[in-house]
Amino acid sequence: MATPVKISWLERLRLRWKLKSITQVWWVLLAFACTGTTVVLIKTPVFLLLGIPRPWPWWAYIIYLIAILPIYNVLLLGYGLLFGQFRFFWEFEKRMLNRLFRIK
Repeated sequence: MATPVKISWLERLRLRWKLKSITQVWWVLLAFACTGTTVVLIKTPVFLLLGIPRPWPWWAYIIYLIAILPIYNVLLLGYGLLFGQFRFFWEFEKRMLNRLFRIK
């Protein structure tokens, strides 16, 4: 009986995302990390720019959560472009929006 071949988590991501190399996986992961970090870091300056006083009221978080989806998507495409992975993220965005809105 043959032993199962173990593949790394990076290789599983490469196969799932249909990428050409592990290096490309790292670029995609870096784009996701930078996007998430940017979204977290822009919350406070945006709230202050809008004149929302500290401590943040509950409704400010609701507005933030509603507004963050399009902002996140634009940032993800921007970082994808910056890291040379725009095509991957463009296809990723289309799949995500299709699932979100069930566009046929």
